[in-house]
Formats: sequence, C-alpha cells, structure tokens
Amino acid sequence: MDIAFTEEDLAFQQEVRSFLDEAWPEEMRVKYRRTALDRTNREDQMGWQQRLAAKGWAAVNWPVEHGGAGFTDTQKYFFDLEMTKAGAPRMLPFGMTMVAHVLMKFGTEEQKQKYLPDILNSRAWWCQGYSEPGSGSDLASLRTKAEDGGDHYVVNGVKTWNTLGQHADMIFCLVRTSQEARRQMGISFLLIDMKSPGITVEPIITMDQPKPGFQEINTIYFEDVQVPKENLVGEEGKGWTYAKYLLEFERGNAHSPGLYESLNQVEEMANETQSGAGALFDDSDFRDRFNELKIQTMAMEATEMRILGSLSAGQNVGPESSLLKTRGSEIGQAISELAGEVAGYYGLPLDQCVPLDDDDFVPVGPAHFNGVSQKYFNLRKTSIYAGSNEIQRNIMAKLVLGLE
Repeated sequence: MDIAFTEEDLAFQQEVRSFLDEAWPEEMRVKYRRTALDRTNREDQMGWQQRLAAKGWAAVNWPVEHGGAGFTDTQKYFFDLEMTKAGAPRMLPFGMTMVAHVLMKFGTEEQKQKYLPDILNSRAWWCQGYSEPGSGSDLASLRTKAEDGGDHYVVNGVKTWNTLGQHADMIFCLVRTSQEARRQMGISFLLIDMKSPGITVEPIITMDQPKPGFQEINTIYFEDVQVPKENLVGEEGKGWTYAKYLLEFERGNAHSPGLYESLNQVEEMANETQSGAGALFDDSDFRDRFNELKIQTMAMEATEMRILGSLSAGQNVGPESSLLKTRGSEIGQAISELAGEVAGYYGLPLDQCVPLDDDDFVPVGPAHFNGVSQKYFNLRKTSIYAGSNEIQRNIMAKLVLGLE
C-alpha cells in the first residue's frame, strides 16, 4: 500500500504539534502521567477541553454549522496521532461524541440550543445511562421505568457500570416507557439532570483502583426522579433507534497510535530489566513475543490507513468499525499482559501510581513500571464495552461473510 500525505496535511500535523507544545506544557504532562490510568480531576479535564474549544478543535467530528472543527478525515487522524504522542487527555466522549450527535439528528431546536453550546465549550459534564444489573450486552431487557406524571416523567430504576458519573451534570438514559411484545419497542431516550432529587451515585470499587477518590465507575439509583417531558429526545418509544445511532459514534476510532505508545513503554521497561547477562529486551524469546505484537499493531495501522483512504474517497466505514474495535481491544490487552510479565514484582503495588498532591511519592522500581497492574486490570473491560467482541464478530460474520 502506497501512502502519501499532501503538504497541507503535513503542515496541519506540525500545527497540531506546535499547539500541543504550548497548550499542554511539560508540567501538565508530568502531572498527567502520574495520575491513575491517565485520569485527571474534573477541573483539569474541563480546563483542557476548554483550551481545545478555544482553538476550535474540541468537536472534531461535529458538522461545521454546529461549531465543529471542520477537519478532513486525514486531519482527524493526525490530530489523534499527535494527541496520543503528547499524552494529552482525550475529550470525554459522552457529551461530545455520543449524546451531541443524537441531539443534532433527533433533538428539538430548543434542545440543541440548550445543550449543544455547553457540550461544545465543556461547561457541562455528561455521563451515559445504558447498562443495568442483568442488562448489559442484552440491553433491550432494561427495566428502568419512566412513568407518565402529566408534564413530567417519574423515573425509577438502576443504571450500572456508569463511567465517571460522580462528576456529571447530566446523564442520557434509556428508559422503558411502555411494555411491548418486542423488547426493543417501548424504550425512550431521556436527558436527566444529575442534581435531580432522588438520584444516588454509589462507586463500584474495582481492582485497578489505587486509592479512594480515583474510582472510575458507578451504580446510579433513580427513586421517583421527576424529569420534564421536554427532556425526551425524539419520539416516545423510539429510544432503541436513537441508541443504535449513538453507538455508531462510540466505535471505529484509531487504535494504532495508542498501541504503539504502549509498545514503546514495554520496550523501555524491558531495556531496564535484567535477564541473565543482559537486558530482557535482548532475550530472543521475549523479542519474538514483542515483535509479534508489533506486527499485529502494524497490521492494525495498515487497516486504519486503508479505511482512512476509503473515508477520504467518500465511502462509509461499515463493518470495519467492528474489526477495529475487536482487534484493537485484543492487542491492547495482550500488550498489557506482556508489560505485566516484564514488571514482575514491581507491578504488584497498585497504589504507587498517581499520588495526591500531599502524598510523599516514592516509586517502587523504575518509573515505567508504575501503574502496570492498574492498566492490566482496567483493560479487561475493553473487550466488553461498546458491544462485546463476541457481538462484534457476529456483526462481521453477518455483514462480511453473509452468515445468519
């Protein structure tokens, strides 16, 4: 495959680098690297997103008429690549990538005017309310109810595996507004203020949590929560359609830049680890395993370049998004497993990464070993969220191979 970028594309890449050098200074890079699993606090995250918004680069996938950056597909690739190399935080996807697109397509003009500017300028933090206890991959079995209360709905139920909901101002939820023979019917899409009376957020403590205050996921309880009817998106009972549309924007992102960065970290770790008479990275068996993962990452990059070429020619991604999600998550997990083997005992302490400001931080072993176990445990989820890999393979089998 012959890949050639235009002078304009390469100039844009340099512009992104120059911007990141100024907007994401070294002191913030160091602070971010010392946070658990690259998690910033709410203030730092929102501040960074607002800097991107001031540059006009926050909404890279939005239409220009709504304030989008107007990037070409190649510019989006370079933007993602340079952000990864700089180690800059990602835009939170729940507002910018997910609910915003649903509002643009299915929302009322009043909803667009009320919510889109705050999403664009990071004045509001959104979270997602899809999964429930017993309703994960089988999302159509959800049981959270929204009953008619006149000018409002009364919501009762539970949402779980909610990411960063403890910081959120708003949540978009799938709720059941009627019981139908076909479970996908009777589901509606609601926007709910997280400050509403009756909402309780409880943390889910996971193995990758280094210390209290850094947890990522939550369970959210709704008890007689009143939601104005103007917060219904689209038509009542059509929420399943809107949910499927939203998932088109949850998958298909480039994986190779992040995979390369993870491989670079493993290489640095292996060069700092002794094995026999020399560094572990010089061991032939280790190099074979490392090179196999690098070849897989190169194949992923080539696939992404092929898809980029198709997009630039005006074609749709199609089932390739399922391929990227499946292979990207699996390769990432495999790299984290190799990193864990390199770290060995140094990878055992789960709380050595990202101390609070008043902590007396003394790392155990080389700095690159910090947080290896946290990342290993955290990446177990990637083959499940956004549609499990088994479901993605079913999609590919049906759309590519024609199997039923």
